Amino acid sequence: MEFERGIIIRDKTRLEQLVERFNSKAQAKFYLERAGGDFSFYEQEHNKFYESLEIVKASLKSLLKVKELDRSFLPTYIFSKQDLPLVLGQDGLVANTAKYVDGLPIVAVNPDAEQYDGVLLPFVPDDLEKTLGRVMKNDYAVKQVTMAEAKLDDGQSLLAFNDLFIGASSHVSSKYEISHMGKSEEQSSSGVIVSTGAGSTGWLSSVFNMANNLNLLSGYSHDLGTHLSWDADQLIFVVREPFASKSSGINIGCGVIRKGEGLQLSSKMSSNGVIFSDGIESDFLTFNSGSNVTITVSDKKALIVA
Repeated sequence: MEFERGIIIRDKTRLEQLVERFNSKAQAKFYLERAGGDFSFYEQEHNKFYESLEIVKASLKSLLKVKELDRSFLPTYIFSKQDLPLVLGQDGLVANTAKYVDGLPIVAVNPDAEQYDGVLLPFVPDDLEKTLGRVMKNDYAVKQVTMAEAKLDDGQSLLAFNDLFIGASSHVSSKYEISHMGKSEEQSSSGVIVSTGAGSTGWLSSVFNMANNLNLLSGYSHDLGTHLSWDADQLIFVVREPFASKSSGINIGCGVIRKGEGLQLSSKMSSNGVIFSDGIESDFLTFNSGSNVTITVSDKKALIVA
């Protein structure tokens, strides 16, 4: 694979977001300090990010053409096979990027290793030149990450690196029919989570934490929990807070979706039904009455340069 462009994918710093919110840096500082906050923390974080960005640009410019891409443009940017995506940010930005690069290898760089754990960020700016040299010679390894795919019957689809949420966009009950492994039922719940291996330590783990606390309350001490490897060709789904009534059941509460299998849902929501992935609520599929979705293990894998 021959790359021609390095696409630096980034998000606004928290300082930049504050300036957007309050119209100026001075007003943002006044608001935070009046509330007892430490404005210098945001300045230091911002400066560190831009120091890292300059190092990354310098490393790329000796090898490739360079383009910066704000996170908000990911859903509409069309990547080519000559593009090398380079994520500079936190883990969530890597997850969000993986859905849109169509199997291109992602170089993920931690802009501030002292602040961010960076589970998905194996590199720091000072190491980047050596890493890019290996990538340009096609002498590199990748970590494969299984993704989930939601596909509506009208052909629209959405990938997930960590998890999918299917339900109502507000806090009202989500109503739908769910089908899995030959069984179906009408349900009313807080929505359905479908988790990949990469996401099994995230949102899904919080569901198990809640179940474990309830077990302790009832005197049952067995620790529930699950963890899938990142490349496992299976997904786990959980129904959040299912409600039993004359018209809604609770018998399909969780399960495993293996490669070649699917989880089907048919919306019974007149409005506000959505499907979104990886916590990005602004990037969603509409899931209202008449919509049917099938959740499967995607044929596409995310490739993280290791």
